[in-house]
Amino acid sequence: MYQKKIAYLGIFAAIAIIFGYVESLVPFFAGIPGIKLGLANLAVLFVLEKYTWKEASLVSSVRILVIGFLFGNMFSILYSLAGAALSLSVMTLMKKKSGFSILGISVSGGVSHNIGQLLIAALVLQNTGFLYYTPVLLISGVITGLLIGILTQEVLKRVR
Repeated sequence: MYQKKIAYLGIFAAIAIIFGYVESLVPFFAGIPGIKLGLANLAVLFVLEKYTWKEASLVSSVRILVIGFLFGNMFSILYSLAGAALSLSVMTLMKKKSGFSILGISVSGGVSHNIGQLLIAALVLQNTGFLYYTPVLLISGVITGLLIGILTQEVLKRVR
């Protein structure tokens, strides 16, 4: 049973990496640095729904490190880890509370991911001048979180 779980987690990590690669090929420019659809988070949200936060954290970390080393740099890894850590923490708390749908959980993850990245940027840059576009990032977090939530909800319906 344990080996089967590890194999599935490897598949989900691979899917997340592929989605991250595909997303890097598709130019998605909204005029604001840092806005992405976050397709790779579909796999992380799926794992969070099917397993626990520990497995989701593992898949997310592997995804961030591999994509960061292949297509980014140490700063992109740092920002992604900060966003993912806050996002996964918030989504885990919301999942434990009854009444939140996968859509609500995903939206909270999208918004908190952007907040995590803003916080780490403020620490790294020792400057808060960039915070003027926080509202745009929060709105994009809601929109992308909703889209990823809808996609995850559809995948969950079709996969046992």
